[in-house]
Amino acid sequence: MQLNKTLCDIVIFGGQGDLSFRKLMPALYHLSNDGHLDPLSRIITVARFDMSHEEHIALIYEKLTEFLKPDQFDEVKFATFMQQLHVVTVSFEDQSSYQGLKKLLDLHPQRERLNYLSTAPDFFTVISKTLSILGLVTPQSRVVLEKPIGRDLHSARLINSEVLKYFEEKQIYRIDHYLGKDTVQNIMALRFSNRIFMPLWDANNIEHVQITVAESVGVEGRWGYYDQYGAMRDMIQNHLMQLLCLVAMEPPYSLHADSVRDEKVKVLRSLRPMSAADIERKTVRAQYAQGSIDGQPVPGYREGDGMQHSNTETFAALRVDIDNWRWNGVPFYLRSGKRMRQRNSEIVIQFKSVPHSIFLNQGNSISENKLVISLQPKESIQLKLMNKVPGLSDQMRLQQVDLELNSRIDSTRKPDAYERLLLDVIRSNPTLFMRLDEVEAAWKWADVILAGWADNVTPMKSYQAGTDGPTASIQLVVQDGASWNDE
Repeated sequence: MQLNKTLCDIVIFGGQGDLSFRKLMPALYHLSNDGHLDPLSRIITVARFDMSHEEHIALIYEKLTEFLKPDQFDEVKFATFMQQLHVVTVSFEDQSSYQGLKKLLDLHPQRERLNYLSTAPDFFTVISKTLSILGLVTPQSRVVLEKPIGRDLHSARLINSEVLKYFEEKQIYRIDHYLGKDTVQNIMALRFSNRIFMPLWDANNIEHVQITVAESVGVEGRWGYYDQYGAMRDMIQNHLMQLLCLVAMEPPYSLHADSVRDEKVKVLRSLRPMSAADIERKTVRAQYAQGSIDGQPVPGYREGDGMQHSNTETFAALRVDIDNWRWNGVPFYLRSGKRMRQRNSEIVIQFKSVPHSIFLNQGNSISENKLVISLQPKESIQLKLMNKVPGLSDQMRLQQVDLELNSRIDSTRKPDAYERLLLDVIRSNPTLFMRLDEVEAAWKWADVILAGWADNVTPMKSYQAGTDGPTASIQLVVQDGASWNDE
C-alpha cells in the first residue's frame, strides 16, 4: 500500500524535556521508519542550552535506546532517522536568540510547519508572538499546545486569546494524549457502527458509568508543577472529561472534526452545575499518606521540604450528572489518583439488572452486564455476560463470562497515542483535539467545584499509598447503591 507521506518541518519547543524524550521522539522515530514522514522532513529540537549537532544526535540515540523496547530500536533505521534531526538554541523570551531557528526554517518557507509547544503554558504566548514577529507563522503553520491550558477558566481564556492573536483557531491543536489511544477511538466505532448497542445506550438500560484513571506512581520529582494543579486540574478537567464526552455524546452527522466536537461540547454544556450541597455530597478530594507500592515503602505527599502545608489533592472522585434526555438520572462516577494500588485506566458501562430472574430458585445470583473498556496498562474491551455452567446438573447454574471484543492486530507493534496525534497534526486533522469552546466549557464546570474546595466545602481526606483511595470515595458510590469496579 502506498503511504501518503507528508513533507514538513516539525519544531519541538521544550525538545530536551521529559515528554520529548519519552514520547515525542519515539513517536517520530516510528512515524519516520513506518513511512509516514517524507525522508526530507526535518525534526528540529529547540534547546535552551548550547549543544552541537553531534551532541544532539548522541543524546537522542541515548534516549531512544532508553525509552524504546530493545526490539523496536534498530541501528540502521536510526542512521536514516538521524539525518532528519536538527538542533537550535533559543531562549524563549529573547527574540534575538530565534535567528538560528529562523535561518533554518527560511530555507523552506512553503513547507507544512508544525510547532509543538512542549513547554509550560507561561511560554505559549511569547513563543507564538515571536514566531509571528519573525514571519515564521505561515498559512501552512500549525501549533500544538500541551495541557494544562491554564488553571481555571480565566487563565485558559487569557492563554487562548493571546495565542489566537498569532494563529487562527483552525491552526491550533490542543492535545490530550488519551484521545490518541486506539481503544478510546474505538468507543465511537463500538457505539455508532454496532446496531446492538444503539438502543441500549441510554438511561432506560444503563445503571451508571464509571471512569477511572489510577496511577501507582507519585509526583516523581514534579512536585513543583503538580502542587499548582492537583488531580482535578491535571486529570479530571481534561482526560476524564474527554472520555465522558465520548461515552455520552450523541451520534455526530459524520466523522468531520467539527461534527464530532460539536457533540462533545453539547455534553459539556449539559453537565449539571454543582451547588455547595452537591460539592459536599458528590465530590471527594484526598492526599496520599505513606504506604507501600509493590511491597516497597513510599513516603506520603506532604513528606518533604515545603510540602507539609500543601492543600493540593492527589485524588479526586465525583458523581457527575448530565441533564439531557438520554442520560437523565444516570450517575457518571469519575475518579483519578496517584499512589493507587495499581495503574489502571478504564471505563465501565454498568447495565441495569433484569426486571425479574427465573433462575433464583436454582441458587443463582445474577450479575449485571458490564461493558469494560480498559485503556491501560493493557487496552481491551470486554462485555461481561451471564452464561450456563456446562454439565448435567438438574439445576441450571450460571456464571459470568467475558466476551472479548478486541481487534486482532496484524503488526507486531501497536502504535503509541502520540504517533496517531502527531500524524493527525501533520495531516491537518483536528478531530482528536480540543476546540476553544470545548476547553472553556470544561473549565466553566470545573471552576465551581474548585472554588468549593478552596472554601473547604469538602474537607481534604487522606488515603494510604498503595490502596484504592479514601473510604469516602467508596461511600460516594455506595450511597447510590453502586460500587467501584476494583477487581
